[in-house]
Amino acid sequence: MNLGKSPDADGTRRFEQDGAGSGGSGSRWTVWGKRGPGGRAGAGESKKPRSFWKELPILIGIALVLALIIKTFLVQAFSIPSQSMQNTLQVGDRVLVDKLTPWFGSQPSRGEVVVFHDPGGWLEENPPGPTNPVTSGIQKVLSFIGLMPSAEEKDLIKRVIAVGGDTVECKGTGPVTVNGKALDEPYIFPGNTPCGDKPFGPIKIPPNRIWVMGDHRQDSLDSRYHQMLPGGGTVSVNQVVGRAIVVAWPVTRWSTLPIPSTFDQPGINAAAGAIPAAGGLAGALPLVLLRRRRMVKKQRKDC
Repeated sequence: MNLGKSPDADGTRRFEQDGAGSGGSGSRWTVWGKRGPGGRAGAGESKKPRSFWKELPILIGIALVLALIIKTFLVQAFSIPSQSMQNTLQVGDRVLVDKLTPWFGSQPSRGEVVVFHDPGGWLEENPPGPTNPVTSGIQKVLSFIGLMPSAEEKDLIKRVIAVGGDTVECKGTGPVTVNGKALDEPYIFPGNTPCGDKPFGPIKIPPNRIWVMGDHRQDSLDSRYHQMLPGGGTVSVNQVVGRAIVVAWPVTRWSTLPIPSTFDQPGINAAAGAIPAAGGLAGALPLVLLRRRRMVKKQRKDC
């Protein structure tokens, strides 16, 4: 007796049970497959895979979107154009710049090597770009997604020496002092003095601004040389693109860019440390007054 159904005309799978009823010798289950061409049952039809050339534009589009996201929010490569950071960085080095931490409110710290936009008047006019419109267009697209430097953006790279609230100074041949603490700067280019040929200070750094200097002190037009411009030679933290964290190219020069230990010496944060102390005192004062008021009320009530 047949208790199942045969396959439909469209080849849908069905199960069929054959047997001789309750007294039969048993049951047998038959799985009907998808009908193939000509009505024959087959193992099932599969979609024809999309050709590589049809998928290639999609893959390129995804890669470009990912590159743009990484360049905008995570990390970006910059090329070193001058000798101002020798010997820490050489002309032609490619550094990777961390752009993520500033999104979480992190500000530049003393000793970091940072990339920042020209605050205005620090750099000369940009060199002329490609005259060929096709070449110019390609460069603009690749620079937009971070695959090559932009011919229009004006960025610099220097070391942060002092931050907002610090007092920085360098007299004679040095050393540079921050909040009265002398810096030991082994990264300075051999033969240079800490002040180079431009002593300065004492200078009080305004809030949310930084004082920057190149490691090649006698070949770096840094904060020392722009004190007559708005900001007095300091750079707004809003102009900072990010911190250079590693030399990525050439491979023979691969290295990290840590903060030198001299910026961690005791007492260098004295000026900044006074702010939390003052804030703590201001926060504790209302509590002390409130407690005193309760004690006075209790004494009056007992009387």
